[in-house]
Amino acid sequence: MTTTSSLSAVLAGAGHPRDPEKPVLEATNLSLSFGGTHALTDVSFHVSPNELFAIIGPNGAGKTSIFNCISGVYTPQQGRIVMDGADLVGMAPDKISRLGVARMFQNIELFDNLSVADNLSLGRHNHLSYSVASSFVFAGSAKRAEVTNRAVVEELIDFLEIEAYRAFPVGMLPYGVKKRVELGRALAMEPQVLLLDEPVAGMNVEETEDMARFILDVRAELGISMILVEHDMGLVMDLADRVMVVDFGKRISLGTPAHVQADPAVIKAYLGEEDA
Repeated sequence: MTTTSSLSAVLAGAGHPRDPEKPVLEATNLSLSFGGTHALTDVSFHVSPNELFAIIGPNGAGKTSIFNCISGVYTPQQGRIVMDGADLVGMAPDKISRLGVARMFQNIELFDNLSVADNLSLGRHNHLSYSVASSFVFAGSAKRAEVTNRAVVEELIDFLEIEAYRAFPVGMLPYGVKKRVELGRALAMEPQVLLLDEPVAGMNVEETEDMARFILDVRAELGISMILVEHDMGLVMDLADRVMVVDFGKRISLGTPAHVQADPAVIKAYLGEEDA
């Protein structure tokens, strides 16, 4: 059985100490428009080391647009997104992933015909840098890289408690286990920032509790900063360190879960205003 410390050494970026006072990721004055539609307007926030930062808001508020800007799917017309001194705005998605941004998708994006272990291995593609020639003979750098990558995959399988399914085609698995595999593939990328796009959407109560436990384990044991978008307000308020609320593309509140819950602007956005 693999120890958590060995998994943490790989996934938490051993040998790269981080200033606890310096944000892992900082977004400043993000504005995004599609024609005459303003998806985001002057949105700013930061994510601290080992923080679970949540973004909430009504449907169409701009939550997914923020994720798409961070991951390079959208390019905002204004603003910056800085991670480790690099501005992610305008950068290709593959380069952003190499810098350390990984995403767990709301809609499961796995390969149904491949096994759990193979799906997790695909998350290691950024860490395979050996030549075509060495891959044919499976020697030297190719062998060392594959041994390391397979060890990480097995550690993730242990960490997410999916040992019983490791050789199963993903298409045969229960929905809750598939979501765990989706999380594992994102973790296999060794992210500095993990984007969790509605990780418990479609889950029953037991599956939701399991996923919440694993998210807490990722923060506590692996030290990975996370940005969570989720409609389950109970989950958000239980897990998040800080919460940002957006409505019609604008930030209307930012603070602790308790602060946000009591903010009149948030109550108005979710419940509306009573007619006089």
